[in-house]
Amino acid sequence: MIDHVSLQVLDVPLSRAFYEAVLAPLDIHPGHLDGAAVGFFGFGAGSFWISPAPRAEDRELHIAFGARTRDEVHAFHQAALAVGAVVLHAPLVFPEYDPQYFAAFIRDPEGHNIEAVCRQAGG
Repeated sequence: MIDHVSLQVLDVPLSRAFYEAVLAPLDIHPGHLDGAAVGFFGFGAGSFWISPAPRAEDRELHIAFGARTRDEVHAFHQAALAVGAVVLHAPLVFPEYDPQYFAAFIRDPEGHNIEAVCRQAGG
């Protein structure tokens, strides 16, 4: 379970638009502005934040967002394609993680590895 994750990005408006599009199928939406930072909230207790980077250097960060159904993982993937994201892995089962582990992996505009995962069996 994630309490919160914060990414430092070079272009907050670009990243906000990207995350609004790809997280909407997971019912995660922006809900708070704190200066230049934007907080996203959905089901569960966690939150996700983007804020301006203090320097241009960055490193890949991996974040896995929980999905309630496999259909939500597919919708996340489709939303990512619609905004031109690089797809690392289209939706599929990753039995090396868990027999129920159904996920899709993409790159965000800053090069971070972003995942939507459903741990429920079937469909």
